Amino acid sequence: MTAAEISRIAGVTRATVSNWRRRHDDFPAPSAGTETSPLYDLPAVQAWLRGRGHTSAAAPTEELRTALRLLGTGSGVAARLFPLVAAVSRRAPEELDELAALPDDQLIDRAEKTAGELPASLPEAEPVRYGPDDAGAVRALLGCVREAGPQATADVLAERELDEGAASGVYQTPKGLALLMARLLPADTSRVLDPACGSGTLLAAAARQGARELFGQDSLPVQGRRTAIRLLLSAPEAETAIRVGDSLRHDAFPDVTVDAVLCNPPFADRDWGHDELAYDPRWAYGLPPRFESELAWVQHALAHLEPGGHAVMLLPPALAFRSSGRRVRAELIRGGALRAVVSLPARAAYPLHIGLQIWVLQRPEPGGTDRTTVLFVDGEGEQREGAPGTAFAGDTADAGTRGGSRARRSGSPSSSTTSVASFDWAGLTDRVLGQWTAFTTAPNTYADEPGVARAVPVVDLLDDVVDVTPARHVRATAADIDPAALARHVHDLHEGLAEQVAALAASSASGGWQPSGASAREWRTATVSDLARGGALTVLRAATPGTRGSKRSNAPTVDLPVLSARDIAAGNPPSGTAVDIHADAAQPVAAGDVLVRAVAGGGDAAAMTRVADDRDAGALLGQHIHLLRPDPARLDPWFLAGFLGAEDNIASASTGSSLVHVTPGRLRVPLLPLEEQRRYGEAFRRVHELRAAVRRTADLAADTAATLTTGLTAGVLLPPGGPGSRSA
Repeated sequence: MTAAEISRIAGVTRATVSNWRRRHDDFPAPSAGTETSPLYDLPAVQAWLRGRGHTSAAAPTEELRTALRLLGTGSGVAARLFPLVAAVSRRAPEELDELAALPDDQLIDRAEKTAGELPASLPEAEPVRYGPDDAGAVRALLGCVREAGPQATADVLAERELDEGAASGVYQTPKGLALLMARLLPADTSRVLDPACGSGTLLAAAARQGARELFGQDSLPVQGRRTAIRLLLSAPEAETAIRVGDSLRHDAFPDVTVDAVLCNPPFADRDWGHDELAYDPRWAYGLPPRFESELAWVQHALAHLEPGGHAVMLLPPALAFRSSGRRVRAELIRGGALRAVVSLPARAAYPLHIGLQIWVLQRPEPGGTDRTTVLFVDGEGEQREGAPGTAFAGDTADAGTRGGSRARRSGSPSSSTTSVASFDWAGLTDRVLGQWTAFTTAPNTYADEPGVARAVPVVDLLDDVVDVTPARHVRATAADIDPAALARHVHDLHEGLAEQVAALAASSASGGWQPSGASAREWRTATVSDLARGGALTVLRAATPGTRGSKRSNAPTVDLPVLSARDIAAGNPPSGTAVDIHADAAQPVAAGDVLVRAVAGGGDAAAMTRVADDRDAGALLGQHIHLLRPDPARLDPWFLAGFLGAEDNIASASTGSSLVHVTPGRLRVPLLPLEEQRRYGEAFRRVHELRAAVRRTADLAADTAATLTTGLTAGVLLPPGGPGSRSA
């Protein structure tokens, strides 16, 4: 391991490691590398740190990544460790500790025997053998299973195997998106197929909604194993069948029909088999064009449905309007197979730069009712207009990756970059499900909601373009707007904006800020890990669903609000729900706690820290947040939050580039008397109030400008000063 990796696991700076090397004769000597770039033996370093009282500041997942990196590329150890994860997933923490404490030779022997107990549902499972060099990785894996949970451990192994393999563009699917797609299925759905199952996020969401027979296929063996482990953990009662192979060319379930298909297929795959599958019977709506692989996946899904069954698919927006796919789109509409199209905001899922779409399809029933309309819902418009749920980098996608039967070579971040934007998925889900339920319950009497959702007659869609982009069909027209009501709304907006500008001016008033002297102050600092060891604060972190942790009889079981990373970034009150938190490991928030976002985008200007107040007290700690609970007799919360959230501090304690993961133990805090801390804390509180005022003013100004533009261009507002106009 390198000196940089030693600094990560010890929670210190590189300079501190260099000092250890010079000052301590018993510091482990380099075992490899060069004089300028030495490499050290991991067990020797860990033993030295333990002897000095330094507990590891690295997360268990990071320790496992380090152990895997030390074995080098091409070792294949990640693939060999998957069966061990499945086998130990239900072992008690005490058993894992006992196993990890064995000497290396006994550990390897026991690990091989334990891996032989793997569930039969794991695809392409073969007997595994571990060598003496694998002991460190096995021991790190057991610690990761115990502390972070088997699912997080499997995700780290998959990340390593994907990085070593040729596949790229294996993107993550947010758990909120998977749940939204699953909830678009009928409530009685039992048999579900995902022909490009990736890590199994969609199948797990279907199981959560009541599905009990789950079928999945993926071209990447690592993704098949990942899916099997996810379902073993999240849906132990379900019957599962996971296969490896190209679903379009080599369908593993050719004779299986199901109630529903959930799928997030590969995008823009030019080698999907156009020529060799030209006469395939699945193309009931027309041969998919060579460069429209998504239409092949759509028809593959329809071919696996029972009559009346539904398919919900995540697809790129260009599929809705590209001229090459016009004929197939027309047949899907004419045949009644396309039921709804929902647009999502950009940054909702990878690839982040485009707003993806959800297509809801249904296999027609012989003699069934003709479908005369298609529902369009513009979820992207809600985000554009500044509604709750504006995106901020920070929430990890819960390891649900998109991996289809052919991995995309897109040059985008690989699976090691695990974070995507955070959204108000609960709010978006409620809006979409409300429209979909109203439409399916009474399609003939469905009431449009201008600017949000509209049911469009089939005959209006079958033009020369056959464009099914939601924004094109749901936009509000002049006939939808009441001029008098809009004028009153503009008046209210102007009044609110004037009040907010006055509040901003008060918050930004200068006064009391003085230079520190001829040069900047020099701080004597300590890391958060040092402060925690000294009892000045406690570091906690929310557990993700599926995490193994200590059971607590008083764990929350009611539907309480959840404070999310998005809430910290946006300055919102807790907006999540307890359904997203593992009930046995949820951490309640107390007033005075300091909350630090665990993930942020490169150059992210949103707030990284927050001091919990009375509105946060009692809420559950959401995923991807570090909670620091300071001793008020030794640390001022606002002082702590201000210095922890500094850009340089976050950068020095983070790993990654476009999206960074913050290691809280490496954050540094100046050592100051409590009274001086409080003065700094009050200054940081003023900065916080200024940031909040700026955000509120900007949001209100944008809303006012957008409303005025809409009113003027729609012809329902007149410019001031003209005939018939009145001041707004």
